[in-house]
Parts: sequence; structure tokens; C-alpha cells
Amino acid sequence: MIHYITGGERSGKSSYAQELALSLSGNPKYIATSRIWDENHQKRIDRHVNDRDERWTSVEEEKEISKYIFQNETVVIDCVTLWLTNYFVDTKNDIEQCLTLAKEEFDKLLVIDANIIIISNEIGMGVHAQTEVGRKFTELQGWVNQHIAKHADKATFMVSGLALKLK
Repeated sequence: MIHYITGGERSGKSSYAQELALSLSGNPKYIATSRIWDENHQKRIDRHVNDRDERWTSVEEEKEISKYIFQNETVVIDCVTLWLTNYFVDTKNDIEQCLTLAKEEFDKLLVIDANIIIISNEIGMGVHAQTEVGRKFTELQGWVNQHIAKHADKATFMVSGLALKLK
């Protein structure tokens, strides 16, 4: 089953996803997709790691997330935005190639019999990007979010710590 959780920054997505995972499993897995960009980003990652206790298994994987999800597991993938950023940077901002690679990798999840909880961001609801590369990434994020939501069994939108069921 794929659970898709989306919303704005600091909307409560990660907390909600972790609570959901623990309601489904006594030993869930957490797949962190982030590269460490700077000291502030490292502090944010450290805060997320400290939010989880010994019940969690943590894996860091920047792109090939399907390699770390096995049958009957409960897994939180955090997050699509950082996962896409890795593809975007590695393809030198080639939006078509990035979209193809991301969809291909996500589609591998569809055949795994597991509880997969995917966290994403709705970056298109914020300030309009001032740069061309920012606008391209916002479009990419929107297309990938639509693809994931279409295939998800359940979708939740987080606002101010409140979960709104989309499907």
C-alpha cells in the first residue's frame, strides 16, 4: 500500500508519517533521500534523526530507493523534493531526463508488497520562483507529485499539523 503525504514546509508531514508508520509496524524503516548541502541542512537532518527511537532502521539513499524496500516492510521515504533534487542536479537540470528517471524509480515501488509512506512538498503553492531553474524544478515537482498521487492508495494533505484526506 502506498500512502502519499504532502504539504508545505513545517506542516507536520514527517511527524504524521512517522506516527502512521509506527501504527503499522513495530520496526519501520526510514529512507532519507537528502544530500547534506550545508551546516544548516545537517542540523535539520540531525533533528529528524533524533525524532526517531531505536524501533527505527535508518537508510540514506539519494536516488535508488526501491533497492532498500522489501516485502512486508513499513517504510517512510522522506522526501520526494530532496530525492528529485538529486536527480535534477545530476542531470544538469534536464527536466525531461529527470522526470523519466524519477517516474521509472517510483514505478518500481508499485510492485513491492509493503507499506510505503512517501512524503513530498507542495512547493508550487509558495512564492513564484524568480529563476528559470527554480521554475523548472517547481514544474518537475508538480508533475512527479501528480504521478505519485495518481498511483497512491491513500493521499493526505498536511496543513498546520492537521491531516486532510485527499483519497
